[in-house]
Amino acid sequence: MAVSDEQLDQYRLEGIKVRVVRDTLPINDVRGIVVAWDDDFLLIRRPNRRVVKLRRSYAIGPASEPRQAPIVDGEPFELEDIGEPDEANN
Repeated sequence: MAVSDEQLDQYRLEGIKVRVVRDTLPINDVRGIVVAWDDDFLLIRRPNRRVVKLRRSYAIGPASEPRQAPIVDGEPFELEDIGEPDEANN
């Protein structure tokens, strides 16, 4: 489910801002422009001009699209709905 080299090249050439989803918390997403990549990693330039090195196995897509589910063990990770909390456990 990793993004292809051709897609990364398109993001880089067109200057498309991407979102890298690393875990279930949206605050931990990395947003920026693709700078470079190899077989295992990619470099993202954030708006503050710092560069972040990330694994290509993370969910990567345009920042303008809805957030994707993070990838865990090669599969999209979905949180379970565990229902309402028990009174005894509060």
